[in-house]
Amino acid sequence: MKIRIKFSKQGNMRFIGHLDVMRYFQKVMRRADVNIRYSEGFSPHQIMSFAAPLGVGLTGSGEYLDIEVLSTDSSAEMLRRMNATMAEGIHIVSYKKLPDDAVNAMSLVAACDYTVRLREGYAEKLGTTNADFMNGLVSYIANGNLEIVKKTKKGERLVDLKPLIFDSAVTEDGEGIFLKLSSGSANNIKPELVLEAYCNSMGKEFPAFGFAINREEVYADNGSEQAHDFVTLESFGEDIE
Repeated sequence: MKIRIKFSKQGNMRFIGHLDVMRYFQKVMRRADVNIRYSEGFSPHQIMSFAAPLGVGLTGSGEYLDIEVLSTDSSAEMLRRMNATMAEGIHIVSYKKLPDDAVNAMSLVAACDYTVRLREGYAEKLGTTNADFMNGLVSYIANGNLEIVKKTKKGERLVDLKPLIFDSAVTEDGEGIFLKLSSGSANNIKPELVLEAYCNSMGKEFPAFGFAINREEVYADNGSEQAHDFVTLESFGEDIE
């Protein structure tokens, strides 16, 4: 049976890298008595895969991992048992059964939502205010030149970020910005790239530690490049009664 787990990663847990998070969840499965399936062979391991590893320093409200189990209790009971073992900063949001023919979350990822805010004191360092910075960023995304040189494993290439930014808007309080960005194996755009391009356009040095970035949700795309139809990874599963 295939299971998709949605979880949040907040607070000091943002400093924990992906490999340590993976090891942490392996221990959670044992502590919560999850009847997880193991691979066969000389070195069996838990069958587990994450949708999109979150960068160190970022928080996440909609993170995903897929597991396979031999048997399971209800979603409510599994949530209770797993959350009872959790360290502060990580919380299981949902536990859903997937169809037998479901593909793993990692291969589905097409877009991610982010909320970005300036950390205290950094607006002044950039010679602006939080609200002016965010309004200027939305205007830059709509009207500016977003061609950047992106470093890849094969070297450097020129990338136009504009078609890879599906949505942008200032948050209701005017102090942050919402971004929906392309993600996945083909066109994976991090919010830091957009922020750096904007800072460069202002003639300012990009403050690498000046932003609080939270990934809100991860999506698959049931549409096409011409007509996107983004759906959450959570929507592929259903609760177990």
